Amino acid sequence: MAANNRRMSGKKGAQVGSGGQRRRGLEGKGPTPPAEMRKGHAKQRAAQAKVRRAQGGRPQPRRGGGRSTSELVVGRNPVVEALRGGVPASTLYVQQFIDNDERVREALQLAAERGGINLMEAPRPELDRMTNGLNHQGLVLQVPPYEYAHPEDLVANAHDEGQDPLIVALDGVTDPRNLGAVVRSVSAFGGHGVVVPERRAAGMTAGAWKTSAGAAARTPVARATNLTRALEAYKKAGIAVVGLAADGEAEVGDLDALGGPVVIVVGSEGKGLSRLVGETCDVRVRIPMPGGAESLNAGVAAGIVLYEAARRRS
Repeated sequence: MAANNRRMSGKKGAQVGSGGQRRRGLEGKGPTPPAEMRKGHAKQRAAQAKVRRAQGGRPQPRRGGGRSTSELVVGRNPVVEALRGGVPASTLYVQQFIDNDERVREALQLAAERGGINLMEAPRPELDRMTNGLNHQGLVLQVPPYEYAHPEDLVANAHDEGQDPLIVALDGVTDPRNLGAVVRSVSAFGGHGVVVPERRAAGMTAGAWKTSAGAAARTPVARATNLTRALEAYKKAGIAVVGLAADGEAEVGDLDALGGPVVIVVGSEGKGLSRLVGETCDVRVRIPMPGGAESLNAGVAAGIVLYEAARRRS
């Protein structure tokens, strides 16, 4: 009975202590380090870029954007136009016993002058198989996969040049020609690159390369798995995110943020910015159009805002 009373008494026996962990937890982690010493902070990246400039080095790109698949340009006129436009190419396939007209001769001459393009002669059935039966007219140009940058590479490149980042992000733009036009405008006005989503968006195809008029060779295009998260990461790095919208609360000419580190987000011509991307933007701005046009395509809209940003930075 006495033993039973002891079990019901409610008294606790010996227990293992915390070993002082609770006391140490209350002591804190000390004073907050300066911004230049905090990992991932914009000021830390700027300081690192300054050191690299002093040492004469350049940052290694993350190459986290991945690669596209190879592409085939099919037909005599498209092949000649691609070669004229400086579209990257690895191999020019020419059909055996082809009628040697002016376009075929020009394609062969352009490929030879550029150098680095393999010339391959192939029978018609082989070209039919390669192109899934398309009307190739005896000429097929293979475009190698595009090597996308990582969105953070664009910021690192800007800091390495001692400049505030000026980036354009495209939301729902599916026409490669619009992408090429934006790349051309970014290059013309001193921007540091373009960001596109990985899915449901235009990529760096031969059409985008041709429209960029050579600017794609010197202006990086980054691909984001999730555009909203990429924009949030830019905001955490101290970069303003400005969205273009017909019902924006401010006009482009009144926006002081364009003079500093900024990402300009351009939506599709029909739908504009998606809901999540629009909510992520710090501010949405509109382009005044006295002529009454309802909207501008992505290339024109980006060019107008980039001009205003370049004017404020000069």
